[in-house]
Amino acid sequence: MNQPTIISSIDEICKNKNLSREQVLGAIEQALAAAYRKDFGNKQQNIIVNFDLETGNIEVYEEKEVVEDLPEEQDEDDKVKRYINKNEIELSEAKKLDNDWVNTRKNAKKPKVGDKLRKAREIPSNFGRIAAQTAKQVIIQRLRESERETLYNKYKEKQGEILNGIVQRKDNKNIYIDLSDTTAIMPYREQVQNEKYWIDQKLKVYLKEVKKTTKGPNIIVSRRNPNILKDLIKTEIPEVANGKVEINAIAREPGSRAKIAVSTKEESIDPIGAIIGQKGIRIQTIINEIGGEKIDVIEYSEEPKDFLKNALAPANIVELELKKEKKAIAKVKKDQISLAIGKAGQNVRLAAKLTGWKIDVVEAKEEKKKDKKEEEEEKEPSDKKKKTKKKNKKKEKKKSKKEDKKKTKKKETKKSKKKDTKKTKKTKKKSTKKKTKKNK
Repeated sequence: MNQPTIISSIDEICKNKNLSREQVLGAIEQALAAAYRKDFGNKQQNIIVNFDLETGNIEVYEEKEVVEDLPEEQDEDDKVKRYINKNEIELSEAKKLDNDWVNTRKNAKKPKVGDKLRKAREIPSNFGRIAAQTAKQVIIQRLRESERETLYNKYKEKQGEILNGIVQRKDNKNIYIDLSDTTAIMPYREQVQNEKYWIDQKLKVYLKEVKKTTKGPNIIVSRRNPNILKDLIKTEIPEVANGKVEINAIAREPGSRAKIAVSTKEESIDPIGAIIGQKGIRIQTIINEIGGEKIDVIEYSEEPKDFLKNALAPANIVELELKKEKKAIAKVKKDQISLAIGKAGQNVRLAAKLTGWKIDVVEAKEEKKKDKKEEEEEKEPSDKKKKTKKKNKKKEKKKSKKEDKKKTKKKETKKSKKKDTKKTKKTKKKSTKKKTKKNK
């Protein structure tokens, strides 16, 4: 094989396997070193092969690193042993080596700890043919390892992001998602129970975890993670993407309902309006992406009372009591208790997750309504209160006098009426007596 064909074949491997030229060249050099060690050297040698793509020349070296002298250890037969790696040599032994060993450090006269010593090895005439046979499997293995490594690094960098995938198959409640160059697993615990998945369905998934295994990277994706909602909002809403609106907290019960706390430092922007959009267009696209899950958007506040009141929306809170260890008692009117607690306690549960406080919802006791005069008296200062009390007393005395006069007048009128009635009765009697006398 001539030089251009070697380079073109290496480039083809790079394209097909999505690898760099350095990775492919490294795999070839490692395979050639393994072949040389197996057929022309021994296991204790640290063989290094340099393959020059420009010229096609191969150079073979044995390399050792200089280390400090190790303490002597005796085995059962009282033989002295020093346990050392094949690619290392003690400083005392390095000084005894002949001139065939070359120090890689420039202008080095004597070896030092940390220096690397190399000795050129002869290349047999039949090395190319034997190397081609023995190195084939090693090259394939190294290329697979490099391919796995690149895939692992690629998705490790994307961990915590949203990926677009297609449902490939279902197996033992697990769903396998095709990511074009590899397959990810969505376990049952990371699925939303209300959602239905079918083959060839396009899905947005959250890359939760990437594990390195011998068979390649194990990629775990999720539809339940709260961060999927956060990343969807970032992609759909430009104010969040450019940092003008900040997502402070998210609480989510996947497939049912979620609460998001947002804030902004710019006075010209309404953070809730920016998320919801005109006629709810923006929030609706996000709801459609997560299977129709309801989303409540509230305003974040650094004041715990305000934040807790907003979190318990749509219920109106009459009073909030904050206690130690992040405990809060929310007092609401009787008709607002069901709203504050929510269906199966969902509203108060999400509010607790969102704020990080333990929340108890209690009915507020209704106080008797006070008269306007009493309210005014309570509002007025003490000096004014005294004056108002004196005025009120005078008014009451005047009223009582007027009432007494009215009563006396009524009594007099009653007496006069009685007298009149008696007179009329007497006159009637006299008139009747006179008539009777005439008749006789």
